[in-house]
Amino acid sequence: MAVSFCHLLNDTMQSLIPALYPMIKEGYGLDFTQIGFLGLVFQVTASLLQPLIGIYTDKRPLPYSLSVGMGCTLIGLLILAYAHSYWMLLVGAGVVGLGSAVFHPESSRVARLASGGRHGLAQSLFQVGGNFGSAIGPLLAAFIVLPRGQESVAWFSAAALLGMVILWQVGNWYNRHRVANASRIAAAAAVTFPRATVIKAITVLALLVFSKYIYMSSLSSYYTFYMIDRFDVSVQDAQILLFVFLGAVAIGTVAGGPVVDWFGTKFVIWLSILGALPFTLALPYADYTWTIVLTFIIGVILASAFSAIVVFAQELVPGRVGMIAGLFFGFAFGIGGIGAAVLGIVADHTSIEFVYQICSYLPLLGLLTIFLPDIGKGRRQKLKAA
Repeated sequence: MAVSFCHLLNDTMQSLIPALYPMIKEGYGLDFTQIGFLGLVFQVTASLLQPLIGIYTDKRPLPYSLSVGMGCTLIGLLILAYAHSYWMLLVGAGVVGLGSAVFHPESSRVARLASGGRHGLAQSLFQVGGNFGSAIGPLLAAFIVLPRGQESVAWFSAAALLGMVILWQVGNWYNRHRVANASRIAAAAAVTFPRATVIKAITVLALLVFSKYIYMSSLSSYYTFYMIDRFDVSVQDAQILLFVFLGAVAIGTVAGGPVVDWFGTKFVIWLSILGALPFTLALPYADYTWTIVLTFIIGVILASAFSAIVVFAQELVPGRVGMIAGLFFGFAFGIGGIGAAVLGIVADHTSIEFVYQICSYLPLLGLLTIFLPDIGKGRRQKLKAA
C-alpha cells in the first residue's frame, strides 16, 4: 500500500506534463510535432534506463533508490515550473523521466515481495496507485495549474518530498526483508521453457504492450485536443473528460488483479486486448455522449492487460523480477513516447480525427495471444485440476 500510494504521488506529478500540453502549446507557440517530442523525451528517458536498473538491482538490490528516484522527480518539477524556453522544458521532462526509471522496477519488486503469492493482485494494487495519480493530474492541472500558470507546478514538489519520506521507510522494510531472507533457499516452482519459446513469448508480449500503449498514448496525449477540436469543449472541460478516461483506467486496473489471480494471466490478456476492439472501432464515429461512454469502457477493458502481461512474463522468466519489470515498464514508457511523437506528426499532416481512426485497429494485435505458452493459470483452473 505504501508503494502504491507513492506510485499515486509519482504519476500525479508525471501526468502534469501531458495535462500542461494545451497551455504549453499556446504559450510557447508549439505545433503537435514539438508537443509529441516533449512526450518522447520524458518517456524514452524512462524507458531506456528502466531495464538497465532492473538488471542491476536483480543482482545488487538498492532499497533506498526508491527515495532517490522520487528526488529526481522533485528536481524535474522545479525545472518545468521555472523553464522559460522549449529546451528547458525538454530537460525538465527528461529529469522527471529519470525519476520514473529509478522508481518503477524496484517498486514492482517490493510489491511482489509483499504479495503473499497473490501476484496479480499485488501488481494491480501497485499499478492502480499510478493510474489514480494519472487521473488526478489533469484535474489538478485544470483547477490549479491552468488558472495560476506554469510556476504553480512547483507546488507539487511538496508531494515529491512526502514520497521521499515514505519511500525511505519502505527502503528500511525492504532492507530488513532482504537481510532476513538472505540465508533461505528460494523454491523454484516455476516451469522452465526452451530459450526459443521464451524469446517468442516475450516478443508476443512486447507486441501486445505495443498495441495497448500506442492506443493509450493516443488518448492520454491527444484526447483533450480531440474533444476541443471535434466537439468545441473548453480546455478545462477537456481536462475533466481526460480525468474520466484515466479514472476508468484506474478502475480497470484494480479490478483486473483479482481476475488475473482467479482466471489466469493468459485469459485476461485475451480479454483485455482483443475485447476492446469493438469499442475502439466505434469511437471515431460516435457523438459527444457516446464518445465519453466508449472511452470509459475502453479504459476499463484495456487497463487490466498490463498487470497480466507483467505477471505472465515474470512467471516465464523466474528470478528476474527487476529485469522483467524494468523491461516492460520501460518498453511501455518508450513506446508511449514514440507513439505520442509519431501520432503528433500524423495529426499535423492530416487531422486528429484521422489519428483515432487508424489507432482503432490496434487491438487486433490481441490475436497474437494464441502464440503464448500455456502457463499463467489462475486459482480457478488449479482448483478444477485438483
